[in-house]
Amino acid sequence: MLEIKCPVCGVVGEETDFHGGGQAHIRRPASTDPANISDEEQRDYLFMRHNPKGLHFERWRCDRGCGKWFHAARDTVTNEFQGYYGIEELPPVALMKAATGSWAEYFKNKMVKK
Repeated sequence: MLEIKCPVCGVVGEETDFHGGGQAHIRRPASTDPANISDEEQRDYLFMRHNPKGLHFERWRCDRGCGKWFHAARDTVTNEFQGYYGIEELPPVALMKAATGSWAEYFKNKMVKK
């Protein structure tokens, strides 16, 4: 069982106390008009996910405490969480340095800074 800590309210619990929301930092297609979104863009948004061996950035919801969403960085090899950060934040620099080359490339190409 995974042990997770909510960075918002501080609750620590098992994964059943939280709700997993899948991969973090997925950008929606740019257009707000569905007619202007290609089938490839829609497919990529709905189904294509980065699946690295090593550090993986995920979204989680604190069901037991505050009910807020947050991000977590989990190592898929050891299943240990390396860090947590708010839903509107980019990954901390320390986590980015630990990220594999494939994640570093993913963030360089996909992330948009606010």
